[in-house]
Amino acid sequence: MLETRSRSQAETEELGGRLATFLHPGDVVEVAGELGTGKTTFVRGACRALGVEGPVTSPTFTIGHRYLGRVPVAHLDLYRLDGIGAEQWGDLEPYFDGTICFVEWPEHARGSLPPARATVTLSHVDESSRSIRIESDDDLRL
Repeated sequence: MLETRSRSQAETEELGGRLATFLHPGDVVEVAGELGTGKTTFVRGACRALGVEGPVTSPTFTIGHRYLGRVPVAHLDLYRLDGIGAEQWGDLEPYFDGTICFVEWPEHARGSLPPARATVTLSHVDESSRSIRIESDDDLRL
């Protein structure tokens, strides 16, 4: 487990990029935290490290985005979901197929998602800094 403090968006993106160097297609990363803690900023940093060049924005209203980098990347935001049934899973499943998939608000689908390679939890420390905890069963030396 790694626990650190980020004092800027650039630091949050850099940490996302460091995690990305350990990821491979098929990996799922859960990204949890309150509104405004930097979940999408963290994912943006990971996407940049994976070769994604275009805009990386929150998919809150579309549920998911797919990006092409050196490997396919998916970014889900489950904030608007209240659980996942068979129909919702049918819509989400393609995002996990052969991608590195980042899932914001994973608690909205607890028990329905593939196992996570890493879980990232961001929380407010104060107006300009965040606590970031990364947990994994692997030995990720970030």
